[in-house]
Amino acid sequence: MRAAVMSLLMTALLGWFARAPPTDTFTRTFSFDRAGEVVARIHAGCAKCDWGETGREAVALRLSVDGTYSQHVFLSRGEEAADYRVRLGTLAPGRHELRIERDAHLSAKGAGPASIDVASIGLVAEGADDFTAQSMAPIVYARPNTVGRFTDLPLLMWYEVERTARGRQFRYSVIFSNEDGGTQTDRLMATWGRTTDIEFVYGVEIDAAGRVLAEEFQGPGHEVPAFKGQHQGRHPLLWVSTDNNMVSESGPTQMRYAPEAMKFDLTDVSREAVMDANPWTYAIASLEMRREGKIVDDAPPGNNTISDPRRFVYVEACGQVGNAALAISVGSVRLRPDPEPIWTPSDRGLRQYRIARDGCFRIATPMPAGTRASDIRAIRVQAFERPPAAGAAPVAPNPVTLTRVNKAFMLDEHYLPGPSILKWEGTATIRAGGDPFEVGVP
Repeated sequence: MRAAVMSLLMTALLGWFARAPPTDTFTRTFSFDRAGEVVARIHAGCAKCDWGETGREAVALRLSVDGTYSQHVFLSRGEEAADYRVRLGTLAPGRHELRIERDAHLSAKGAGPASIDVASIGLVAEGADDFTAQSMAPIVYARPNTVGRFTDLPLLMWYEVERTARGRQFRYSVIFSNEDGGTQTDRLMATWGRTTDIEFVYGVEIDAAGRVLAEEFQGPGHEVPAFKGQHQGRHPLLWVSTDNNMVSESGPTQMRYAPEAMKFDLTDVSREAVMDANPWTYAIASLEMRREGKIVDDAPPGNNTISDPRRFVYVEACGQVGNAALAISVGSVRLRPDPEPIWTPSDRGLRQYRIARDGCFRIATPMPAGTRASDIRAIRVQAFERPPAAGAAPVAPNPVTLTRVNKAFMLDEHYLPGPSILKWEGTATIRAGGDPFEVGVP
């Protein structure tokens, strides 16, 4: 009888724990035997949260370390728990406490309870290359008109390392969920292949001994002056100050972000490859577009709207565009037996929607409704004369040299990138007004 009662009691307790509601507060103590830069992986989600639905966008979490405010984290990835990687700063040896709690004032009113865990807390010790990068990564303060509005959220940060004549430069960039000002949404898709805003924010050059030689930041107007602002330890403090997410050395807001800076090598790929490595960023951007009313059926060009992002074909290519311009058309078929492909151009007939930069670049073009990746047959790369600047005489464009097509893909039903359907490497010379260069799907 006693064993049966104990068994029933254990069953009841297990059932209660299984039904226990998520918690909006989490505390973790941790300790290290030496100083270093501390990074944490928060594993969290929030009931009823949906970044695409007004009033249920996200729960805002306020993080503090040893009783001092550290940063905010927005649970933008919905109900299912996901990882949010953050920096907690350079901490001394010994015992510390991380406290995470719901910020009711900044959380969406219709967002439910948050379930919060800390999957790991790690120390990046001094002397490691990653310590140098993390210890100098910027802390980014929110733009005033984003506070409480769930827009233009910094999703992640990465850094690149470049050799200089005097040492090395660490360059930090941020992917924002959108940009409220600047380039229109449909032009973003045509010339950048995305609706996120990717911005270089800060660079620091150091010598072999780790001494800082120079600092710079990307300020309003895309100017890159020397940074002379405040630091917290070695972390520069930056305030997002324009609607296209340029930063300044001071600002009025107190809410801030300190995502872990990930190292990324962009050799022979575009900056959008960072999004590919974090595919959930496509979903967040798409949901924000939906919530802001920027997704409409058969959106015409020039109206700051786009069709469903899942109708687009995204293409990454590399080459030297020089003083010409470039567009990519996607050929698709919908009938069997296969007729001639229907060609859909990325520039949509508008000069300003063409690529006019060297290196690796992305385009995205909206396909006829119902098009699937299996309907794609080929892409065509075409060169054009670039319009002269105001008051300047026209200049005959040099040929475009195409060297790579890294990928072409569509988004799945969850707004996540599907597998690439083609790839090409070589050297193709394309003359403005001449025949396009075609790459077929294997």
